[in-house]
Amino acid sequence: MTAPPTPEAPHASPACAPAQRPRPRSLADLFVSFSLLALQGFGGVLAVVQRELVEKKQWMTNEEFVEDWAVAQILPGPNVVNLSIMIGDRYFGWRGAVSAFSGMLALPSLVVLAAAVFYAHYAQHPAMVSALRGMAAVAAGLIGATALKLTGPLRKHPLSLGSCAALGLACFIAIGLLHWPLGWVLPPLGLLSCALTWRRLKP
Repeated sequence: MTAPPTPEAPHASPACAPAQRPRPRSLADLFVSFSLLALQGFGGVLAVVQRELVEKKQWMTNEEFVEDWAVAQILPGPNVVNLSIMIGDRYFGWRGAVSAFSGMLALPSLVVLAAAVFYAHYAQHPAMVSALRGMAAVAAGLIGATALKLTGPLRKHPLSLGSCAALGLACFIAIGLLHWPLGWVLPPLGLLSCALTWRRLKP
């Protein structure tokens, strides 16, 4: 006589099976995280934002960061402030947007005011001039290194890597070399890239 079958252990629901991605724990976590992020962003803020949000905290993937950063650049205002509002709103609604925005501006504003007073007294000092030149070189290197990191998601873009590189080169020449205003360069190149992508995605 065979024993009755034992009941199977209940399986976890499919929604709970995959581990949840890291996310801000609270409004206070958002405020503190963006305050610390802003305090690190002297000159090379793009590199700091990408490292903190994607590599360390993993609140975003590299692809999500590239997409959100592109939107933040189109919106009026500082790019990183726009990004902080978008991330705060994504997790906690308008309260998260306010918390992240406050974190980006509260402590850094005090630091900037103190630095402005200090700089007014020592602006012409040789050590200060040399320090600022060195910081500018470091900031340029950080931005260049981050730009190389952000080329990874372009391999999955509907446009070919060559097309993306051509659009980026055109933007660099227009703004960096010809010194055309951003308002003249962004709309035509942005619309062109959107049209080319839509053409590739069109069924």
